[in-house]
Amino acid sequence: MEAERSLAARLRELEDREAIRNLIASYGPAADRGDAAAAAALWAEDGLYDVGGFGVYRGQGALEAMLRGKSHQTLIAGGAAHVLSPVEVRLEGDTATAIGYSCVFCWTGERFEVYRVSANRWRLRRGAGGNWQVELRENRLLNGDADALVLLSAAPPDLPAPGE
Repeated sequence: MEAERSLAARLRELEDREAIRNLIASYGPAADRGDAAAAAALWAEDGLYDVGGFGVYRGQGALEAMLRGKSHQTLIAGGAAHVLSPVEVRLEGDTATAIGYSCVFCWTGERFEVYRVSANRWRLRRGAGGNWQVELRENRLLNGDADALVLLSAAPPDLPAPGE
């Protein structure tokens, strides 16, 4: 019995890691094809997206509005790719933290150029239906600023709850 429970627990952990990685990987294609609703639906209703230099978006509606906004629409109309790196996932029951990078490339008319390279920390939780949702995504430019390095730290500090 103990071996079976252990196998079941290990399988659930692998499934959770895969679900989290797939959720994070799906953001870029949704953002780049202009599917603001699909990108925003990755977040919990009360989730936050804290984009260094662009603002903090609270809730799916605010995130969807940002992606439908002029800045993002101009970016993708000119040719853009939001590329997310593989992430390091730390599971803690029904919550998780994922740490990785993102890079946005823009088409110049002749070639792609790097527009933005950032450190990312994602805090996720298992929703009522069992699916993982983004509770908080923090994104900071990797331009030498200490804030970006904190997001990549091995021991993340306590993060604010979405309602705070």
